[in-house]
Amino acid sequence: MTAPLRALHARDLPWCDPLVVAAGLRDRDGALALLSDGGPLGRWSWVACDPDRIHIGPVEPARPFAALRRPEFATATVGLVSYDAGARPATGARTEVWPDLMLARYPAMLGFDHQARRVRVIGRGVDAAAAGAAADVAAGWLQTTPRPPVPDPPALAFTPEAPDQAYRAAVADVVARIAAGELFQANIARGWCGTLGPGGEPFDVMLRLAGTRAAAYGAYWRLGSRALVSNSPELFLAFKARTGRVETRPIKGTRARDAEPVRDAALARDLKASAKDRAENLMIVDLMRNDLSRAARPGTVRVERLFEIETLPTVHHLVSTVTGVVRQEVSAADLLEATFPPGSITGAPKHQAMKVIAAHEPPRGPWCGSLFLIDDEGGLTASVLIRTASFERDAGVWRYRTLAGAGIVADSEPEAELQETTAKIRALREALIGDQGV
Repeated sequence: MTAPLRALHARDLPWCDPLVVAAGLRDRDGALALLSDGGPLGRWSWVACDPDRIHIGPVEPARPFAALRRPEFATATVGLVSYDAGARPATGARTEVWPDLMLARYPAMLGFDHQARRVRVIGRGVDAAAAGAAADVAAGWLQTTPRPPVPDPPALAFTPEAPDQAYRAAVADVVARIAAGELFQANIARGWCGTLGPGGEPFDVMLRLAGTRAAAYGAYWRLGSRALVSNSPELFLAFKARTGRVETRPIKGTRARDAEPVRDAALARDLKASAKDRAENLMIVDLMRNDLSRAARPGTVRVERLFEIETLPTVHHLVSTVTGVVRQEVSAADLLEATFPPGSITGAPKHQAMKVIAAHEPPRGPWCGSLFLIDDEGGLTASVLIRTASFERDAGVWRYRTLAGAGIVADSEPEAELQETTAKIRALREALIGDQGV
């Protein structure tokens, strides 16, 4: 068994651009960039490479986060759990398209504090000398070169996996199932795929997103022949181990932005007032309250904010915030097991919604799974992997897949839900192929 990294060395240095540093490490083993937009939800960005411990493999449905409980992954660990790993108790075994769980431990890491405009150099080790050496390694990654130019669109095509009518039919079927009393809501997705052209790299997609459409939970992660690029605005879990506080911010309800300011403001007001979208959001709020209650102290789970408008470059979202205080013995792994997959991308009741999703979709892979960071106190920040593309390199060619979904409720209209998925995928589509039609 590998020893945990108990010693910590940290020091602050002047600010530099995390995207510049990440670009310099993009081809290194385990290259990682958790790139925040620096807004209210994204104070910190994180950059690292060269993990010293990696775990990639399947999980047991009853204990999907067992590997995360190993002492060597107690801190300084980044993980990715696929949607299918959490859905399998409802769906049964399927032909999987991505590893269930990927973990990597980073002795050296850089934290970029967007508010204080400082860079925290972090080294971890089995003793103080090892931690100091790791911090020196991290400091050596810092660069002050100009930000890389935005590259040309790297993908050759953006090909739908199924015709539009198949999605409309899936929505209609779910509406009928809801009317029959089978469930209340299900998030149904559609997918696109393609390849990157000669010389194209997944990090090119990250550069194009970061230029104008950065998100609170943007991410680039490359392990071996796999890579992930995410532009997620959605927090799954934020857990402070010192205080026990946990927060989740489910997104349900979307309107596409309009270039004309008056019309754009009207769309935001329409979303805020929409009975359909509020009902859709409230169902998931209730689901997340139930999920958090499995790990929280009795009486501590509460809805802090309900039906807030969050405006992004291409869409308006309806967002709520649920919080709680976990029981003393609860760890990050316990919390993930109690709540995964996120309710906002499954539906209600969750188990039945996942069965219905499986009837209409192939395995999702990392999309709508979670990317998470375990900090030095055992706390957790986990995003929902929406607005995300996964990449696999085969015979020298990077192939990608991405999806977008919509929450289907009793009064959903198939064409409107189809258009919602189109709005949600817009930023990622333009990062891949430019301003072209789907």
